Amino acid sequence: MLKKILKEVVTLIAGKQAEEIVDLLDAKKHINEFVIAKKLDLTINQTRNILYKISDHGLVSYIRKKDKKKGWYTYFWKIEILKSLEFMKNNLLKKIDQLEHKIKSRETKRFYICARCNLELSEENSLLYSFTCNECGDVLALKDNTKFVREMKKTLEKLKKDLIFLEEEIKIEVERIEKIKLKERRKEEKAKIKKSPKRKTKKKSVKKKSIKRLVKKKSTKKKPVKKTVKRLKPKPKIKKKIKKPKNQKIKKKKKSKK
Repeated sequence: MLKKILKEVVTLIAGKQAEEIVDLLDAKKHINEFVIAKKLDLTINQTRNILYKISDHGLVSYIRKKDKKKGWYTYFWKIEILKSLEFMKNNLLKKIDQLEHKIKSRETKRFYICARCNLELSEENSLLYSFTCNECGDVLALKDNTKFVREMKKTLEKLKKDLIFLEEEIKIEVERIEKIKLKERRKEEKAKIKKSPKRKTKKKSVKKKSIKRLVKKKSTKKKPVKKTVKRLKPKPKIKKKIKKPKNQKIKKKKKSKK
């Protein structure tokens, strides 16, 4: 069902001949344009014209690689499913809006028809021609719109069902894209974690070493706390002065002559 919708989208943009290109394009990987041209049995320029038309609406994306020997670029294409579904949704909404407007006008307004010429005119235009056909001159008859309105309502219901289905497909595609993005993020995170621990451990070890060194340095600087005992300063020795007796002469000893 999804491929059917994608084919409808491609035919709306590039015509019926481009319908088969949907079977060749992939949503996960890019495909060489020469492979697409070969399988479609078209020239490379015809294939590129179709792809460029679709690309103008953003429904396909491409990457290009340069041939080292020849020097020209080769394009690799991939279909964008989500954008294609959104394009189809907008197209359906336009159709629904137009159909609802038609049903409303048919239910509220009168229309006249010429049976011979099979011409249909609104009530305003019929008044201008005095309810006669401008080509053959026959009298215009009032058209019964009940059958036509019933058919339009059926097509409207079908379009609304298609819209519900499209919205479900869009939700599925959005979930798929989010899962892919999550996987890519996890891979990136794992890659970062694998690279980062080695550096961190080195840093940690350096820090630890530096801390140890600091501790050692601090320990060397710190002197053992000595109990400070207050030593009393020795009292200065007071020389006792020997009082010489007054009126008393000290007899000097005479040296004996040998």
